[in-house]
Amino acid sequence: MAERSFKREVEQLRLGAGETFAGEGILAVTKALLQAGVAYVGGYQGSPISHLMDVFADADPLLRELGVHFESNASEAAAAAMLAASVNYPLRGAVAWKSVVGTNVASDALSNIASGGVKGGTLIIVGEDYGEGSSIMQERTHAFAMKSQMWLLDPRPNLPSIVDMVEAGFELSEASNTPVMIELRVRACHVTGSFVARDNRRPPLTVGEAAANPVRDVDRIVLPPANFLHEREKIERRWPAAQRFIAERRLNEWFGPAQDEIGIIVQGGLYNTLNRALELVGLSDAHGAARVPVYCLNVTYPLLPDEVAAFCAGKRAVLIVEEGQPEFIEHELNTLLRRADLSTRLVGKDLLPRAGEYSGEVLRDALLAFFAAHAPGRVAAAPPAPPPPEPELARTVPPRPAGFCTGCPERPIFSAMKLVQRELGALHVSADIGCHLFSILPPFHIGNTTMGYGLGTAGASAFKPSEGAGARRAVAMMGDGGFWHNGLTSGIGNAVFNQDDTVTIVVDNGYSAATGGQDILSSRAASATRRTNNPIERALRGMGVGWARTLTRTYDVARMRDTLKEALTTPEKGPKVIVAQSECMLNKQRRVRPLLAQAAREGKRVVRERFGVDPDTCTGDHACIRLSGCPSLSVKANPDPLRHHPVTAIDDSCVGCGNCGEVAHAAVLCPSFYKAEIVTNPGRLERLLARWRAALIGWIQARDARALAARAF
Repeated sequence: MAERSFKREVEQLRLGAGETFAGEGILAVTKALLQAGVAYVGGYQGSPISHLMDVFADADPLLRELGVHFESNASEAAAAAMLAASVNYPLRGAVAWKSVVGTNVASDALSNIASGGVKGGTLIIVGEDYGEGSSIMQERTHAFAMKSQMWLLDPRPNLPSIVDMVEAGFELSEASNTPVMIELRVRACHVTGSFVARDNRRPPLTVGEAAANPVRDVDRIVLPPANFLHEREKIERRWPAAQRFIAERRLNEWFGPAQDEIGIIVQGGLYNTLNRALELVGLSDAHGAARVPVYCLNVTYPLLPDEVAAFCAGKRAVLIVEEGQPEFIEHELNTLLRRADLSTRLVGKDLLPRAGEYSGEVLRDALLAFFAAHAPGRVAAAPPAPPPPEPELARTVPPRPAGFCTGCPERPIFSAMKLVQRELGALHVSADIGCHLFSILPPFHIGNTTMGYGLGTAGASAFKPSEGAGARRAVAMMGDGGFWHNGLTSGIGNAVFNQDDTVTIVVDNGYSAATGGQDILSSRAASATRRTNNPIERALRGMGVGWARTLTRTYDVARMRDTLKEALTTPEKGPKVIVAQSECMLNKQRRVRPLLAQAAREGKRVVRERFGVDPDTCTGDHACIRLSGCPSLSVKANPDPLRHHPVTAIDDSCVGCGNCGEVAHAAVLCPSFYKAEIVTNPGRLERLLARWRAALIGWIQARDARALAARAF
């Protein structure tokens, strides 16, 4: 079960020539791949391209009709290795993954295919996750493209441009026998629009037909002596071929007047933001009618010396808008200008921020400064900067970091860990990529490092417990997605082989949850196209783990606490693994709520559980909030006028997981939590019982009120 279904949207993938396709960017990419005659598609999910994988999964019947093979790969490395199909055969293939983190995982396969080259067109779709909305380290894909000489496309964020660049990317790859990368930022993936569709193309050669007629070219294999010739081939043949294709097809674009004393060069993916900034300073409009020359680099690598020289010739200064650092494009542009003996002043990171996302406001301020210095009078002076916010505001309004969802089954794991640390002392916790990484933040403050997806156990391998009193084992976290992606071999296998005396907690929530809720090997959902229900503990024991426990309900905080304590104190040496199972609450609610709503509409009896806090019992200690941290837990005024501390309250977002009550019980906190059942379409007997209870409670309350009043006098 993915984060959302595209069953309805994928019907648009059947549109033919002349029909209008409307939707978001990632759907347009899918349609473009089918129009280009792609033979196979693979990848690993992750923002902002997760939906590409989800769309292909939902479009499986159409793919089968066209003879297109689709595979949701175990990792980005596995996806990149699929491109080997295009080395010897004229097969067009595409793979996709999240940003530089995926490229890092896939780097071995990518380096090999970039060295040997391809016969069929290959496209690597990278979700460029850079900027304020990113969840990962701030790095750029550009460096890898340069390092391996793979051409990098950065299309202007509108649907016709994206579709054209996908199809041109395959042609560029075939014209230069080189893999091509196309980076799509978050806004490009989710921009909406329309384009005129073309017919889907069945691949001239399917992967099945290629396998039935094997071809072998030793010169494409990265082994001596061929590998020594590959680098020369890249520079002497493939690079010029790519530059010719880019120039002849005019993949880069020009906007605005032909002649001016100044100009702007911009990465294609930043064009929309630049145009908005130009609009703000009065030099463009919403339709892109720029009144200053703009050279839009839809291909950011390789650059074309002749195009650069033609654009910059006769200009006093040119602004290069290149987001992120290092400033690879600016460095190369400076080299090209000097080689062309042009005196044009290139302005870039000396005016723009060296790092960080280039928002419309950032580019507006840069444009004002650029024009003031190099074309004074072209635009109005910048308005005065607003005064800085009062320091008191930052102290009054609390920050709102990312955190666990209401009812998340991972929260009780860390509640149990805090209880264990209260008894055994602080633990070194090697964190991992996934929702459980939120444990680093308040209220848990658990987690010392994170080294990559599925690398939690490997990150703990350096910590060997010392002998004697005070010795503590390191604890590693790992999600079920990370376990199958990389953790089973790099983490668990390594720990078994080296007999690392560590404790690993595998959070098995049933999905690759942090990437959008896709099914994985251990998912419990039945699948018509994939094999699920492969227990993690079975894989652990097959790898050689002797001490393994599977807990099927993470909300049982006491049992989780006791199992973790046992793992940390058992005399048994070697790796110890706890598999903590409970379904991702977000996916569970997506799955269950529509069913309950439908049942309620049909008049069926529906029961929803939720928890509450008795304000007369609550002491206002709030230890429940500190140990649980559930977003549904809040505070409200104490109803007792003789008590000043606010009491805990549970709002209506509660999903009835019971974690708050479990934590209160395990930590021996207070008895103020209660569980209530909210019944929709109750039976006749239930309604009668509810009225009787209300009457009885009302009578008791009135009696007590009369007694209190009598004693008062």
